[in-house]
Amino acid sequence: MDGLLAVTDLEVGFATESGLARVLDHVNFRIGRGEIVGLVGESGCGKTTLARAILGVLPANSARIGSGAIDFEGRNLLDEDTASLADDVRGRQITFVPQDPFSSFNPVFTIGAQIDELMKWKSPAAEHGGGMRRYPRARRRADRERVLELLRTVQLPDPEAILRKYPHEVSGGQRQRLMIALALLPEPKLIIADEPTTALDVTIQAQILKLLRRLATDRRVSVLFTTHDLGTAYEICDRITVMYAGQEVESAPSDEFFAAPRHVYTTRLLQSLPSREHGISGIPGQIPGLVEPPSGCRFHPRCDSASAICRAGRPGVTVVGPDHLVRCYHPVEGGAGEAAA
Repeated sequence: MDGLLAVTDLEVGFATESGLARVLDHVNFRIGRGEIVGLVGESGCGKTTLARAILGVLPANSARIGSGAIDFEGRNLLDEDTASLADDVRGRQITFVPQDPFSSFNPVFTIGAQIDELMKWKSPAAEHGGGMRRYPRARRRADRERVLELLRTVQLPDPEAILRKYPHEVSGGQRQRLMIALALLPEPKLIIADEPTTALDVTIQAQILKLLRRLATDRRVSVLFTTHDLGTAYEICDRITVMYAGQEVESAPSDEFFAAPRHVYTTRLLQSLPSREHGISGIPGQIPGLVEPPSGCRFHPRCDSASAICRAGRPGVTVVGPDHLVRCYHPVEGGAGEAAA
């Protein structure tokens, strides 16, 4: 598949009172054009930090990028100056759907006024470059028609009325559809969706997932979908990458991932899904601290198969199948995940 984004050897830490927390440990990650890639793992594994690094919105006062590259269509985003990144990439070629739709709008302005402000700066017809720009009447009318068309596309009834409302006057599901529409308005090449269905009930969640899947297919937009919910990842993703304590440990096409996981952590994660056969099970041990993380593979303190080599150094990438990569000295034999999936 034609590559759109490639993260290579990315290392990110955060300054804390206890020392530098190594949140991303030489992470490698990629997304193809028109592909939905799920980034999954337990809370605190580094999913959101990776998404923020791609967007270029890591906190400047505490984040430390030690090494690596974020290649987006031949441009290393880590080398871009702040103004160029904000004007040409963030909010235009790469957009964002947040986890919480309830705090994503300013409560004192109508939805239409806030969308107009976005379109003034990020419309495909808007000029690039800093400084205030006029919003010509002809372009404003064209942008408004585009907004209404897209609100209909995301299945919002009576979009003209919705634009006149304040954020508190629409439901959570409608707000998340609005956030998806806002992410699509600049005609991006990549949408980063950070657990966008967490705050929604299950029926609305299913509708949002189907909508994202259809829009990605129809418009050939790539999606980075971060989630800790494996069921959600199964429903929407073409390929899945698993992270643990700041390290990527396995990447595989969705069907292969659920049928035959190869990393010990991945198999235990899948076995943690409740089922009638084995009830509810967890993974023994605790997620390690990131100020002084374990040496080598960070999962080795919780791994039954760990050996001295696992503690000595992080394993390299092993190709175990078509587009199926795993970082493990003792990969599980194929087929271990069928019952759990």
